[in-house]
Amino acid sequence: MPKTITVRIDDESYNMIKTAAEGSKRTISNFMEYATISYLSQEAFVEDKEMDEILNDNELLSSIAKAKKDIKEGRYRIVE
Repeated sequence: MPKTITVRIDDESYNMIKTAAEGSKRTISNFMEYATISYLSQEAFVEDKEMDEILNDNELLSSIAKAKKDIKEGRYRIVE
């Protein structure tokens, strides 16, 4: 079921979104939904080719495994 949200933004941001929505022949609401989903799908997921490179990089996987072990054993410090 669709949800209604309230977003507080400054005038400059509103005008940018409004202009982009008009250029895409979308309502502001539809454009914000489209832009958000587009951003999240590009930023939150790794392409198959990139994931294959990660999973086949033995040096990287070894480093990650060592880091996980160090964290589990308390061998780390937080730098502020």
